[in-house]
Amino acid sequence: MTGLLINYYETAAIVLFGVGFTTLMFHNNLIRKIIGLNIMDTAIFLFFIAKGYIEGGEAPIIRNGFKGVLHYVNPVPTALMLTGIVVAVTTTAFALGLTVKLNEKYGTIDLEKIMEMRGNKNDK
Repeated sequence: MTGLLINYYETAAIVLFGVGFTTLMFHNNLIRKIIGLNIMDTAIFLFFIAKGYIEGGEAPIIRNGFKGVLHYVNPVPTALMLTGIVVAVTTTAFALGLTVKLNEKYGTIDLEKIMEMRGNKNDK
C-alpha cells in the first residue's frame, strides 16, 4: 500500500488509463470514444513524465561544473511526450473530422446505429 502512496503520479496514471480504456470500450457514442482515447493518452504522458522526474533535480544545463548524473532531470521522456502530445492532438482532430463526416452521412454518431445502417445497405 505504501508503494501506491509513494508513487501517486504513477498510480493516478494507471487509474486514468483504466477510466479511458473503459470509456473507449463500453460506449457506442463516437465522441465519448474519442474522449476515452484522450484520457488514455493523458495517462501515458503523466506516467512517462513522472518516471523521468527526479526530486530536487535541475534542468540538464551544465553551469558551474558537472554535478553528477543523479542531480539532473532526464530530458528524454519529456521530449518524447512532447512529440506524443502533438501526435495525440492530430489524431483527435482527424477522429473528430471523421465523426463529423459520419454524422453528415448517417445522421448519428452512435456506432451501433451506423453499423446497423451499413448492414442494411450491404443486404440490398
